[in-house]
Amino acid sequence: QVQLVESGGGLVQAGGSLRLSCTASGRAVRSVGWFRQAPGKEREFVAHIHWSGSPAYHANSVKCRFAISRDNAENSVSLQMNSLKPEDTAVYSCAIYSGSSVYNAMNYGGWGKGTLVTVSS
Repeated sequence: QVQLVESGGGLVQAGGSLRLSCTASGRAVRSVGWFRQAPGKEREFVAHIHWSGSPAYHANSVKCRFAISRDNAENSVSLQMNSLKPEDTAVYSCAIYSGSSVYNAMNYGGWGKGTLVTVSS
């Protein structure tokens, strides 16, 4: 079984940057997605990357600010987050894609426990 562990969250001021990592133990992961869930809100899609590194997809709300990438040698996927806003505050989780729409959390499994990102104004 593949286990995913997220890291890199923390407290940052608006306009700052953070880099999240999703590291897999066990067998090599295939395509991976990042989702986030803010308090009292539904889980929402953030980004997805194919196992080969392309294509990659980003939610409209984070395009031009966030960038997903992967390092297959390290069996990890990263999410570089720049120009952070208070509305980016959420628990960020990664998961393994199983097929169909990349934007739907129901098409992912093996969820990590998540890492909290807090952006202060």
